[in-house]
Amino acid sequence: MHEDANGDAHRVTGQMTPSGADQEFLALERELTVLLRRARANQGEMAREVHPDLESSAYGLLIRLDELGGQRATELAAYIGVGKATMSRQLRALEDLGLIARQPDPADGRAWLVTLTDTGRGRVGKVREARRARYVSQLAHWDRHEVSELARLLHELNGVMER
Repeated sequence: MHEDANGDAHRVTGQMTPSGADQEFLALERELTVLLRRARANQGEMAREVHPDLESSAYGLLIRLDELGGQRATELAAYIGVGKATMSRQLRALEDLGLIARQPDPADGRAWLVTLTDTGRGRVGKVREARRARYVSQLAHWDRHEVSELARLLHELNGVMER
């Protein structure tokens, strides 16, 4: 289904465009483009809510640390898909803002783990709770199974895109 500018839903199935492209995949591209554009804008807002000087691209690092706890910089770089130098720069900026700290990895004394500070954990938690409340409000008319299915499908899509 695709919703047009008037809010009317249209099912797009098995149709080809004059150029030979599948309508389903064009609709997917269109909807992902809108979603990603909105997500980038929202990520910038959320980053500024955590700290006014926080780069929007660093917000994802904070979420990862909030969910998994201590991580090595190399693990974070691989997850986010950036190089070592970019990750080092972002971690330095987060450390300067007091949102993360580095501590020796108990499994390997030569390595360091990056963790949220208490301040970082508190700020990220507050922003995530506000975001969750917005989702609940915006999707209140959805059945919880639909929300769960959307999350499952997005997780599956992210797994495919990671490869």
